[in-house]
Amino acid sequence: MGSLFLIPTVLAPGTAGQVLAPQVREALSRLDHFFSENLRTSRRFISELKTGRSIESLTFYELNKDTPEAETAGQMQILLDGNDAGVLSEAGCPGVADPGAVAVRLAHRMGIRVVPLVGPSSILLALMGSGFSGQSFAFHGYLPIDRDERSKALRQLEKEALQKNQTQIFMETPFRNNQLLDELLRTCQPNTPLCIACQITAPDELILTLPVKEWKKQRPDLHKKPTVFLLYRG
Repeated sequence: MGSLFLIPTVLAPGTAGQVLAPQVREALSRLDHFFSENLRTSRRFISELKTGRSIESLTFYELNKDTPEAETAGQMQILLDGNDAGVLSEAGCPGVADPGAVAVRLAHRMGIRVVPLVGPSSILLALMGSGFSGQSFAFHGYLPIDRDERSKALRQLEKEALQKNQTQIFMETPFRNNQLLDELLRTCQPNTPLCIACQITAPDELILTLPVKEWKKQRPDLHKKPTVFLLYRG
């Protein structure tokens, strides 16, 4: 029976040498099968690492938020047949806010060994850089798109941060980052600490914690830039 390797990818282009452990390249150099959130991104990532493998010789199974679980379950037969396989997120660590968790869940059900490899997670790197509580935190993924529902969600997160002394972490699709920031600055209390972690690991990385009232004075442009937002009231 094969093993399922969870293979981190880069958060920013051209950063593999500084953020990926040697085991990642080693795994990629010998695996033939991959469950991939984005086929184009995965092929480009493997090519850029120059592992010596021909992309045409590799088999990719698409595993995104719309992939039926039954389809992935059938493809997992390759592991039961004795082949190792990898899971690749579009960016960062597979299985964390990522559809790759489906393959991991199926692997556990089937008795397949799961091997997570060390790599960058935007969520944890943002938390580390925020100065907020790392003892108690919650990741909420994407907030509602509807403006009224989003404002309601933000007020609730601000309340939970204060009541539970808990860091609240969330994100948005990059092309809607500025709208979310507008809503944060309109909705949250002036003294609420807000951390914006943008372009993590990239040369133009921004990780900065300020009260909401200070962000209003120096509002950054986050359009199309991968960003993690964190609130805290402890």
